[in-house]
Amino acid sequence: MTFLASLSPSRRRLLAAGMLLVVAAVLVLRHAAGGAARPPVQPLRPARRSAPAVRQLVVDVAGAVRRPGLYRLREGSRIADAVARAGGATARADLALVNLAAPLADGEQVVVPAQGPAGGAAAVSPPAAGASPAAPLDLNTATAEQLDALPGIGPATAAKIVAFRQAHGAFHSVDELDAVPGIGPSRIAQLKGLVIP
Repeated sequence: MTFLASLSPSRRRLLAAGMLLVVAAVLVLRHAAGGAARPPVQPLRPARRSAPAVRQLVVDVAGAVRRPGLYRLREGSRIADAVARAGGATARADLALVNLAAPLADGEQVVVPAQGPAGGAAAVSPPAAGASPAAPLDLNTATAEQLDALPGIGPATAAKIVAFRQAHGAFHSVDELDAVPGIGPSRIAQLKGLVIP
């Protein structure tokens, strides 16, 4: 016979109650001792996703706009956004010569030409040799300074165009500008009508 079987039912109940009290006391003491040392458990929260940083472009807006100057715009902005930030075009602006839908590049200069006295566009820069003031700029005879005055063409790109022309010969179409480093399809579209081969 086992020890528990030899006890009377009332003693067995008393022993079971005593064991329950001991277990409860141990649990209470463990909880009291451990509760002060452990920080409360915080439920896990999903980490907040921070919005990706929006890159900004700096462009120079010049010509027939209300407030020419340097402007910061979000990446992906268009020339129309730059003209709007510069206060919009003036009454003398010839927006037909500006591709307002062209995307902007960091460091770009946007030139909005003014209309000439007879309603035509005034020359953006001094004409190349053999060109009339209202005629497009000739890519094969224009100087780096004249090319620099074109919309979207800065001094570095103008120098690349002249160097490319000297290394490879005359341009036969405006689309050949695609071979010049830094000039892509959107810039070529912007220059069409302003330059000729």
